[in-house]
Amino acid sequence: MDVLPVIWFGAIALLWIGFLLLEGFDLGVGMHVLFSTRDERERRTMLNTIGPVWDGNEVWLITAGAAMFAAFPLWYASLFSALYIPLTITLLALILRAVSIEYRGKVHTARWAGFWTWTLGIGSLVTAFCIGAALAITSTGLPLDANGDRAGHPFVWLTIPAVLGGLGVVGFALVHGSTFLALKTDGAIRERAARFSATWGPLLLLPAAGWAIWAQFANGGSALSWILVGLAVAGAAFGRLSARSRRGGGGSAGDARAERRAFLGYGAFVVAGAASIFAAMFPYVLPSTLDPAHGLTVFSASSSDYTLTVMSIVAAVGLPLVIAYQAWSYWVFRKRLTPGMIPAPHIVLPAILRER
Repeated sequence: MDVLPVIWFGAIALLWIGFLLLEGFDLGVGMHVLFSTRDERERRTMLNTIGPVWDGNEVWLITAGAAMFAAFPLWYASLFSALYIPLTITLLALILRAVSIEYRGKVHTARWAGFWTWTLGIGSLVTAFCIGAALAITSTGLPLDANGDRAGHPFVWLTIPAVLGGLGVVGFALVHGSTFLALKTDGAIRERAARFSATWGPLLLLPAAGWAIWAQFANGGSALSWILVGLAVAGAAFGRLSARSRRGGGGSAGDARAERRAFLGYGAFVVAGAASIFAAMFPYVLPSTLDPAHGLTVFSASSSDYTLTVMSIVAAVGLPLVIAYQAWSYWVFRKRLTPGMIPAPHIVLPAILRER
């Protein structure tokens, strides 16, 4: 068995897991801005919790896609050509979300802020759903013919597993975002976020759990993949129990510990759950629902050994540096935020107007 294709399958799985773990709370905060705030200062507080890290977290998505293209070009070509519509929608949603974050504070009017608040929330929701649907498709399969081309109409990808995956990532992002807000804020935002994760966590994680279990049966899950499913369930239970162990009132050391445990528990859910899906897929990278013989495997879809060797050398040098820099940025911006820390918006007038 060739080792390098297996290593790179594992590396791509780790990149996708890293994206779900880190970008998950970014997307969740973007959605919470729509309904978990009471005024403009609270909305700005929420945005400031992800302000230093959201663009760095999106690098995991870019890197995962680039690694698929370089290490498994047939996987990339079959999947991306079959998913032109949802991936185009994802790209537009990502652009809309980024523009919303950057442009929202450029003009101080209620209409301007309200418009970009809604585009941020909708962009985050659509991004989470479409990426979850795409990952669910690659784990459960497409109708591929002998050439690796999609058979059927342009919406043949819109299946029950795709919907489960989309709803799963949306639900997880909402829960993960609420635990992140409980960790990074204080006061009313913190209390509402903590209550949200304790109350809605189990319900919102059900679609993701359904996707993971569906992937096990669709791919004939191994002992390892089922063990990982069990660990995911244990992580979710630990996160829920930790979230409910908060006494409330804000500020106590016990509450802070409970919030950290809740964040880690729900994070463990997505890490173990996503790992179980990739483990169940192996050795397939994109199964065919028409004929198992048409499915793409780690070995049939990979690049040459020379390409994978060069990629391994570059990754061994660059990836630790990227991870170290991102860890440093999280450490620097580790403190909690409160609405009182956010200054009132101000308008900087051009010099010619100030003179008048």
